[in-house]
Amino acid sequence: MRISQASLGAALTVALGTSLTQAQYLINELSLGYTGTMGKDGVIPNFALVGSPQTPEVLSNKIILTPVAPGNQRASVWSSNKLMHSTWIADVDFRANGPDRGGGNLNIWLTSGGSNDVGLNSAYTVGRFDGLVLVVDTYGGSGGMIRGFLNDRTTDFGAQGDIAGLAFGHCQYAYRNLGRPSQIKMRQTADKFSVEVDGTPCFATDKVKVPLGYQFGITAASADNPDSFEVFKLVVMSESLHPEASYTQQGEAGANQGSVGNEAAQKEKAKQQQQQQQQERQQKKRDNAGGGGGGWFSKDTSKNTPLGDGDSSGSDEDPFDIKDQSAETFTSSAEQFADLHNRLQSLTHHISNVFRTVSKHARSGEQSRAEVSRLIDTVRLDVVPRLDHVRTLEAKVAELEREIKALRGDVGQQVKSSERAIKGVLEGHHRSLSGALADAVPGHGKLIAVIVGSQIVAAVGYYLYKRRRASMPKKYL
Repeated sequence: MRISQASLGAALTVALGTSLTQAQYLINELSLGYTGTMGKDGVIPNFALVGSPQTPEVLSNKIILTPVAPGNQRASVWSSNKLMHSTWIADVDFRANGPDRGGGNLNIWLTSGGSNDVGLNSAYTVGRFDGLVLVVDTYGGSGGMIRGFLNDRTTDFGAQGDIAGLAFGHCQYAYRNLGRPSQIKMRQTADKFSVEVDGTPCFATDKVKVPLGYQFGITAASADNPDSFEVFKLVVMSESLHPEASYTQQGEAGANQGSVGNEAAQKEKAKQQQQQQQQERQQKKRDNAGGGGGGWFSKDTSKNTPLGDGDSSGSDEDPFDIKDQSAETFTSSAEQFADLHNRLQSLTHHISNVFRTVSKHARSGEQSRAEVSRLIDTVRLDVVPRLDHVRTLEAKVAELEREIKALRGDVGQQVKSSERAIKGVLEGHHRSLSGALADAVPGHGKLIAVIVGSQIVAAVGYYLYKRRRASMPKKYL
């Protein structure tokens, strides 16, 4: 599949427009691998790596949590900072390789206690925790599945025989031996939590609201016949650069300040007031969407809601839209550079997503083209010869039909000829039969002669018998 420069330019234009109208700011202290490099000397800033019995291997562009060999490995990477944003997006790029019957699981955590609650555990072995976990494994012998679990420290997952019934959302996804990284995107808006896999919706719910102050972490575990799990990137973005927990403090500090005469102080106060108003608008959006609570659930129960199934809040304003800010709000070159830096990173991220999407469609196009080529080859090698055989068979059937018609005509002529011959023979035979019978019947004279002759012979014999008997001598006793 070839991509023209015009279509690529249009895609980049769309990405640029998207980044400008719906900007997302990269949260550096919660992200890793976004620059293409992981760290130096096995150390990743703002993250802690732990493994048992081996420590995870940190390469230039990825972290190998569980190696191909040996098996029974456990590893984790935990953020040392907390998420202080109510609306956010988290992208995790990972890859899983292993033998045909390999086993293992990858867990993406967002918990209040971080590594203190979870450590190296998976969702199957962890005890009580407060937070969210996405589990990627081959549950139930499937080709792959992604499931989401929630806990508020009331359930001991390690004591459960089967945790499948605790999942609040799931989808099928064959993640093993793809030869490329897979991307899981978690998105928390003011009224919905959703999960996407490679740009395809996995599951969503409007009953889950992640509180502030939770920590991201990734753990992996391998079986005796191990799968190797590699993490390429964890990118966390939000619609604001500043933590929400500091907004109220900044607003109160601005309210307690007296009026100052210098222009710089007035600009700083105006900036704080603007941030306070932005926080109030976001709070109103969350309250109107029913997500103003500080816990996991905004209602009594959670439910699975697939993306795109009528989940609309009815508002024309996107909760991720950021109002344009006046240049006067940036009073220092450091703030201007930080704003430009984050916008460029956001633009780079969107362009990366565009290229990933284009590459995905290119691979899909190549697969479709290969499938069509195989079908065409099948038609050419199998169907076309069969059609030739069908045409040959049709010609033979037509020829046989002509021969049968000719044979039927010949048989009819032969039957008619035989009928005429038999009729002629019978007519001549019937005419000569009466004369032949009359000529063949013998006369009565011969019969009479025979009868009279036989009587005469009998009389002569009887006479001779009597005469001889009379001439014989008589015998006396």
